[in-house]
Amino acid sequence: MTGAATVDAGEVAKFDAMAEEWWDPQGKFRPLHEMTPCRLDYITAQIALEHDRDLRAPSPFAGLRLLDIGCGGGLLSEPMARLGASVVGADAADTALPVARRHAETSALQIDYRHTTAEALAAEGERFDVVLAMELIEHVAEPQCFVDACAALVAPGGLLIGSTLNKTAKSYALAIVGAERILRWLPPGTHDWRKFQPPESVSDMLRAAGLDPVDRKGMVFDPLKRSWSLSPRDLSVNYAITASRPSAAR
Repeated sequence: MTGAATVDAGEVAKFDAMAEEWWDPQGKFRPLHEMTPCRLDYITAQIALEHDRDLRAPSPFAGLRLLDIGCGGGLLSEPMARLGASVVGADAADTALPVARRHAETSALQIDYRHTTAEALAAEGERFDVVLAMELIEHVAEPQCFVDACAALVAPGGLLIGSTLNKTAKSYALAIVGAERILRWLPPGTHDWRKFQPPESVSDMLRAAGLDPVDRKGMVFDPLKRSWSLSPRDLSVNYAITASRPSAAR
């Protein structure tokens, strides 16, 4: 695998060890399964808004080329393909990709899964209408370099949509102490609070990479219902952010 400057080998190894559990909703990726409806609400709304698509149409994202960086087992790649997008799923953890391919095959979905990095794809001249980088920037070695590589993959008029964890006392208490050490919803060591990023820092990185931040929302967890919802105000723990590349016509 080439172009791995931002890849943190230790982070990749964590997810390699859990690869076979990607599609087990009660396994180690249960928190992602529970978060996915909220993530999809955000992603689909942003794509529909910025690309002028009607989500009520049979294949609203038909004609859009989409990259899911850090795709893992394909929890987001598959619904994007069902919505009509032409999907490339990329991951630095090669053990996740056979799982993703098998599940896509059994779901009768055509998804181009690749063991590669954002840097390598950018060097190959790949461009996409939508780039997803969800729950990823907190796991890379060089955040700005990673954002630069992702931004290089966004075609004119396209979007980069990402999500991560805010660097607050609340995120440490909930994501590290609560979710990992006390409740054991995540394996201990899944996250490193020192790598969490405030929304302002991510916005600055996006601007430095030549993109315009256009939206951000919090993703708020209700522990009693074990469900997630979007919030325009509460970005204190998890949040999603969208940036666009101006079209050539502007």
